[in-house]
Amino acid sequence: MSETILVTGAAGQLGQRVIHHLIETYKVAPGQIVAATRSPEKLAGLASKGVATRKADFDDAASLEQAFTGIDRLLIISTDALDTPGKRLAQHKAAVAAAAKAGVKHIAYTSMPAPDNSLVTFAPDHLGTENAIKASGIAYTIIRNAWYHDNYLHSMPHNLQGGKWYSATGDGKVATISRDDCALAIAAALAAGTSESATYTLTGAESLNNREIAVIVSEASGKPLEVVDVNDEQLGQGMRGAGLPGFVADMLVSADANIRAGNFDIVTEDFTRLAGKQLQSLKDFFVAHKAALTASDNAGGH
Repeated sequence: MSETILVTGAAGQLGQRVIHHLIETYKVAPGQIVAATRSPEKLAGLASKGVATRKADFDDAASLEQAFTGIDRLLIISTDALDTPGKRLAQHKAAVAAAAKAGVKHIAYTSMPAPDNSLVTFAPDHLGTENAIKASGIAYTIIRNAWYHDNYLHSMPHNLQGGKWYSATGDGKVATISRDDCALAIAAALAAGTSESATYTLTGAESLNNREIAVIVSEASGKPLEVVDVNDEQLGQGMRGAGLPGFVADMLVSADANIRAGNFDIVTEDFTRLAGKQLQSLKDFFVAHKAALTASDNAGGH
């Protein structure tokens, strides 16, 4: 395959892993990969491997069109502009428009499970972006990433120190997946060179409720963990009290509400379909990250 693949958000955690898997796992030549970000100087490590780097600023449509010129396959990794409602969707729409102008042949996009049936604050960004991509007429691969195993590493060290996990998910279940496994499947989709349009939902192999997750965390860390049920208001107040910005607290509360409503209780085999292997279970992930879970200096939890 001699297509040129561009990855936006290439300095971010997901972007770095996607490019790693393109080169190391799927043996895509570095010269066929373009890494793009607001600050290309952060990509020196990739440039030294032979990956081309370009500046792509989602707030500057001209820079996007310039970055996407000569690109066959574009991966738009959703931006982190969550503090201003509507900003992220505007950025994504600008990227889709720029891709159309630049003559990109295929767009891949990182979305979330069931964005059309979601209580999560940022779900409309994803749904609106998916619709913009479909309306562009460009062939697409939409990859809906479930909640990451990795997200628990922000709060679990703090929870384990006190032995309590305040949760508003009730009996709701979620099938989480590691960020690295998402990157692996995304890289597989990019490297496959398909001209078909498709939507995949990447989830874990089993859906778990908070008490089942607490048992796994406890066994992996060797520390007791009790789930304490709270309501949305209590959860939001606790997070704000711990110093989280309001929009982050609101987002996390909405994610718990979405789990409680059953909207994240989705299990697919799309990961195996794309990557052709078994994914890392939550248990194996926690065992592999035991040091991070039990780090006593992570008292803030984020």
